[in-house]
Amino acid sequence: MIYTRSFIFYIGYISSGVLASFVACVIGPFLNLENRLKLFSLWPKFANWFLHITCDIKVNIIGKENLPDEPCVIVSNHQGQWETFSMQYLFHPLCTLLKRELLYIPLWGWAMKMLKPIAIDRSKPKEAITQTLAEGSNRLSLGMYVLLFPEGTRVEAGSVGKYARSSFELAKRNGVKVLPLCHNSGSCWPAHKFVKKPGTITLKIGKPFFVDDSKESALRTEEWVTDNIKSLS
Repeated sequence: MIYTRSFIFYIGYISSGVLASFVACVIGPFLNLENRLKLFSLWPKFANWFLHITCDIKVNIIGKENLPDEPCVIVSNHQGQWETFSMQYLFHPLCTLLKRELLYIPLWGWAMKMLKPIAIDRSKPKEAITQTLAEGSNRLSLGMYVLLFPEGTRVEAGSVGKYARSSFELAKRNGVKVLPLCHNSGSCWPAHKFVKKPGTITLKIGKPFFVDDSKESALRTEEWVTDNIKSLS
């Protein structure tokens, strides 16, 4: 049954994504950035609803009161695909960082390009950091939240990778706060796995803070995620 549910989910997930991307490509050029983001956020909202009714996966958010009204750098652990699209409707307006090659995907990539993401070349890490700091500063100046994954890659559920300091350096240079997130999405939607497991994805929003030392802040946030992820798994 769990395989059948997962199969049905993927049919709806992919087909709705194609349809949403087509609509976005047609309508998007006539909208300003804020309205594009609002339009495009409808699809991940639908996808989470469909994930619930097909795979019995719920989403629980803790700490909504910690979300600042002003632009900030959001840092999240990275376990799978769920957090790469769900944040689009949970936080608005949002700028995400992604692999440049994703923008070449027909329809979906073209639609994403209109949202002004930070599209990096992962084969050139030094250039990617410079680009992230420059374009991230630009998006913050536009009043956007900037979502980054300091681990740099997907990590198995229940584990936490080393947090890079560049996300925190971005916040420090722009005088904005860092908003730490912790979730257990990999327990229900494991990376590179077809089957979706029934359960609850819990997203915990920590208290925002200013950065004095980017290295120390990265370490402190990594420790916070490590401590909290145990209670979510």
